[in-house]
Amino acid sequence: MTTSSMSVSLDDARRVIEAGEKKAVEIGQPSNIAVVDNGGNLVAHIRMDDAWIGSVDISINKAFTSRAFDISTADLAKNAAPGEQFFGINSSNQGRVMIFAGGIPLRRDGKVVGAVGVSGGSGEQDQSVAEAAAAGF
Repeated sequence: MTTSSMSVSLDDARRVIEAGEKKAVEIGQPSNIAVVDNGGNLVAHIRMDDAWIGSVDISINKAFTSRAFDISTADLAKNAAPGEQFFGINSSNQGRVMIFAGGIPLRRDGKVVGAVGVSGGSGEQDQSVAEAAAAGF
């Protein structure tokens, strides 16, 4: 296995972002879209025109969270609710852990090799853009 097949490349990230951006335009919700590699490091990010500035860090941190725990942020949120097994996890990792929809791991040959994070709309909008972006991988 080559090194590039074990992580997200810049070309991969560009395809993921392009697919997410297309969905964001389709639903009329400007978004921030971030892609991280297998180490949770930022590979690429876009902030669409009129997307919230405050969502830049959130999109990057959603991608980080999905890679750090190899789970979608929507699924992590279910387990992070009061009384659930991961309650309080959002205060770990210097507060980088995001527990709302919009982060999805990217898999190659069944292994997580990176993640995408989207922020700028409602949880449902972020999730739909992230799903389209991940499908572009």
